[in-house]
Amino acid sequence: MRLSELSGKEIVDLERAERMGILGHADLEIDEQDGKIQALIIPLGKWNAFKRSQQETRVSWSRLKKVGQDMIIFDLSDY
Repeated sequence: MRLSELSGKEIVDLERAERMGILGHADLEIDEQDGKIQALIIPLGKWNAFKRSQQETRVSWSRLKKVGQDMIIFDLSDY
């Protein structure tokens, strides 16, 4: 599967059934030696009064359970 095919899909946590973000707004952590995806870095922006605090979470690619037509499902149950 190409990266362009993943772009725009919702990232969902299977355990909490929560939307974590959209791929395209997330960064990929890629191993420089073999070119494999190691993790997704997902921004968790929250609005506080007049400014936005930017936090992020790192989700290991090994937690991936399913890539569907509209979403990517991760299992973060004991993460």
